[in-house]
Amino acid sequence: MEMQKVTITNKNGLHARPAYTFVQEASKFKSKITLKRDAKTASGKSIINIISLGCTQGTEITISAEGEDEKEAVATLVSLVRSGIGE
Repeated sequence: MEMQKVTITNKNGLHARPAYTFVQEASKFKSKITLKRDAKTASGKSIINIISLGCTQGTEITISAEGEDEKEAVATLVSLVRSGIGE
């Protein structure tokens, strides 16, 4: 399992549009993708799950992946979050 912490930089957090973009990118990988905020976890391939985490700007999350492309998945998704997820 590969995992890395990252801080949400989007002004409005992980609302519908960036969550959708995140899911699109996460779905390209075969690995199981999970996001964790405090004690809550969510599937990185579910918009509803991601939104339910309630991540605002400055929230630290852990992105983890388990599977054959886990390293590439985590690196790509962390980079996506750091870039502001297109916003």
